[in-house]
Amino acid sequence: MNKFNKPDLKAPRFRHKRLSLLNKNTFNLFKESKPMYSDIDNTKLKEIIRIFNGRLYKAAVDNRDGVELPESLGYIFIGTCPPAKSSNPNFAISGEHGKVLKNKNWETDGNVAKIFYTNWSTKYRFKNRELWGFTACRTFKRFVAKTYPKNWIKYIKVKNRFRVSQMYTNIKK
Repeated sequence: MNKFNKPDLKAPRFRHKRLSLLNKNTFNLFKESKPMYSDIDNTKLKEIIRIFNGRLYKAAVDNRDGVELPESLGYIFIGTCPPAKSSNPNFAISGEHGKVLKNKNWETDGNVAKIFYTNWSTKYRFKNRELWGFTACRTFKRFVAKTYPKNWIKYIKVKNRFRVSQMYTNIKK
């Protein structure tokens, strides 16, 4: 076993600059395009968006096939993937014992949950759809991490180096 060096918790940290779409300009553009919502406060609009996103990711976890996003933007689903071939250290236990100990995911037979986004099989194709991406928020990731071990068998198994678009073409055949 390799010796485990504890991380320096007091060391300076690097944080990525976060850009948010929920700003005054976005809300003003929304209120100009939809005048019936112009009297709603911006904080109330943020709360509505937060509640909607919460319901969306809870539905993605509850349904095996995931959720279709509004406006035909794509699909989000949870997939069961085989464990990574590289080491996945358990930092808490490794710090206690002073040796690198791997996280084995015994509750899920070593399988790992991944959040997938695809816009391959949308009803209407849209321009530059290949450039779209998806990054899950922290609450979504934590919710998946908490609920996945309880019922991990129900989710779709996705192999390594497998294109999600192949799943949709296989269904159509």
